[in-house]
Amino acid sequence: MRVGVETTAMYEFATAVPLQLGGVDFLYWAVIFMVLALVAAAVGAGGVAGVSMEIARIFVLIFIVLAVIALLL
Repeated sequence: MRVGVETTAMYEFATAVPLQLGGVDFLYWAVIFMVLALVAAAVGAGGVAGVSMEIARIFVLIFIVLAVIALLL
């Protein structure tokens, strides 16, 4: 069986490292959204600030859950 260029490219794409989010990534994004919320609140965009803080809170909760799971396993 002859392996063509397309097959090789598809194999390399399929074996590439998948996009993964770890616990630290959630904490990073939580800080980003918190800073965004603080800036939005400072300029008077209360709706954007509220949504950003809610997203940051969810990311912190996910981080805590993943940290507890990692410590237990």
